[in-house]
Amino acid sequence: MKDETTAKPHRPPHWRRDLVELAALFTAVAAADTMADTVVHGPDGPVLLASSAAALLATTAFHTWWARRNGGRSRTAPPAPATAAPEAPAGDSPEQPAEDAAGTTLWRMRTTVRDEPGSLAALCTALAREGVDILSLQTHPLADGVVDELLLRAPAALAATDLAGAAAAGGGRDTWLERADAHDLVDAPTRVLNLATRTALDAAELPLALRRLLGRCTIRSVPARSPRGGGAPAEQVPAEGVWEETVMRLRDPSGGSITIERPYLPFTPTEFARARALVELDARLGPRVPPNADVLTLPEGGEITVRRADAGDLAAARAMHERCSAATLAQRYHGPVGDADRYLRHLLSPRFGRTLAAYTATGRLVALGHLLWDGDETEVALLVEDDWQRRGVGGELLGRLVDLAVAGGCRSVYAVTRSSNTGMVAAMRALDLPMDYQVEEGTLVITVRLAPARIPALPPAP
Repeated sequence: MKDETTAKPHRPPHWRRDLVELAALFTAVAAADTMADTVVHGPDGPVLLASSAAALLATTAFHTWWARRNGGRSRTAPPAPATAAPEAPAGDSPEQPAEDAAGTTLWRMRTTVRDEPGSLAALCTALAREGVDILSLQTHPLADGVVDELLLRAPAALAATDLAGAAAAGGGRDTWLERADAHDLVDAPTRVLNLATRTALDAAELPLALRRLLGRCTIRSVPARSPRGGGAPAEQVPAEGVWEETVMRLRDPSGGSITIERPYLPFTPTEFARARALVELDARLGPRVPPNADVLTLPEGGEITVRRADAGDLAAARAMHERCSAATLAQRYHGPVGDADRYLRHLLSPRFGRTLAAYTATGRLVALGHLLWDGDETEVALLVEDDWQRRGVGGELLGRLVDLAVAGGCRSVYAVTRSSNTGMVAAMRALDLPMDYQVEEGTLVITVRLAPARIPALPPAP
């Protein structure tokens, strides 16, 4: 819609208008002459003048009172300020106008208010006094109040302490604030549906979906038994799960449990119900891995097929272990060679991360690449059969693992290996990303910082 002002067409004055104006002039002159004769020659001249002055003063006073009663409007009121453009829908591009980016800041706020009529209105009024716009609102009922989760657009000059003070003035308590970005403009139902869809397509998405659902938190998957073998089984979690303030424990459909911790902010009953619903969805769908596969041509001309691996690749992985030398297994597992096979079932489980397998055209497994969820960190690991080392297979797997980490919202990945493992060091350096090295007693830890990830698109349906 264009903002245009249409001018009225010019019309030349008509001769009748001239006659009317001339007649009005003659009438005014005649009235003035009559008034002058009355004042000069009549006995009531001074009374008439005083009465006219009083009438004029009364008229002026009435006009002033009427103008104030109607808000001080006048015929020459200043032009109205420009109206801001309406917000784009949640599904549109998250890019914001430059004026908004320069003059405002997005915040996520959580505050607890009393569960009584008018409490939310008081909070909104207090924020409005500071020029804060509420973009979205979720409510989490509690036994002794209501937790309001708000997405705010505030003036850039407004500090976090000022926002917290405004919330307190509006009746809020236990206020928590965090800077937000354009990704938070997606409404909660849409975000939850997207996470459910990703979880339905790939079992390995469950830990990532829980992290995106609950914000910054630490998620640990505890197997039913230690991958080293032996030891008492893990404590069984009730089917309905356990929730205690900042810790949630849910039963893992594949065995064991999932522990979620968020020390800086207690969970609410609503969040616990959402997390449990995602886990129940995963349990109903059972094991699943996207069937996508890529055929790659190596620099020497041979071809390999890279695809996601799961428990169905256990036998092929054990056969590859038998073909690997003791030195290769020791560089990968950092322990006795006899323990290598015990880790495979754990590593191939989608609950603990994602595994890529490289197969030759004859169906022989020659390399495995693991992306492992380690609490709030992410580990990458490679195992390449001796005869296939130094042929680019490890680099191809590592590049794809890093892409998966970026899509999962990871900020960094690390690899633990021996300082003598020059192949792994070369593959990490080939990523051309900022790296940190730490060496301790012959063990090398390489950390790669990843670029901030945007919300990934949904993967194609199988």
